[in-house]
Amino acid sequence: MELLSSVFEKNDLLVAFVVVGALTLLAGFLSKTLTRGRLHGSAIAIIFGLALAYWGGTVTGGEKGVADFAVLSGLALLGGSMLRDFAIVSTAFGVDLKEIKRSGATGVLSIILGVTVSFVVGAAIAAAFGYRDAESLVTIGAGAATYIVGPVTGTAVGASSEVIALSVAAGLVKSVVVMIGTPFIARLIGLNNAKSAMAYGGLMGTTSGVAGGLAATDKRLVPYGAMTATFYTGIGCLLGPSLFYVIIRAIVGG
Repeated sequence: MELLSSVFEKNDLLVAFVVVGALTLLAGFLSKTLTRGRLHGSAIAIIFGLALAYWGGTVTGGEKGVADFAVLSGLALLGGSMLRDFAIVSTAFGVDLKEIKRSGATGVLSIILGVTVSFVVGAAIAAAFGYRDAESLVTIGAGAATYIVGPVTGTAVGASSEVIALSVAAGLVKSVVVMIGTPFIARLIGLNNAKSAMAYGGLMGTTSGVAGGLAATDKRLVPYGAMTATFYTGIGCLLGPSLFYVIIRAIVGG
């Protein structure tokens, strides 16, 4: 056991990849067998991650969740801001600007409205629960946009780790709701063609939620909704720690 522990500690990042890969495979299996794909595997994996982080923090009394265990210390790097931001940038590089133009003004407007409305609702709920500082309000508001925009914004403005975790939880709830609800409202909102899928992705924004929901509705619509949802994430990461933060500071002071 000591030999294994030593090997794991020396190859901590590789161990982190294996652990995350195993959890992802398990989440995908549960998604297919228990929910028939209606709840996307990514949402289940995130729930696992949050639960493990809480358990790890409780057991070790540390601040990095299960990464406080020496053999799993690589998770701190794998889940850190550097690789997170790299993943966001690499996703954005996969988007073709020519495709977004196909959605016309409707697609562009849906992205702007989607980010703004989600942020306002999230910040208002945070204020209702007693948060008054600009850093917390803007981080939770950004988390209501997506669970990626939340931590990116929180890190940029210097929010506390507790608030950043709350922003991730808010984004996760939104993602799950979108995944489950999309098939039920698709007919009511005319979600049956590429243009409407682009508008829907721009309004909802959560890429995993939109992709999972559209997959359960009509798999042919997934690329279109996911494309505008990806732009939504990029716009949110841009506006959250800049324009939205300046506006919130002007309102609450600080």
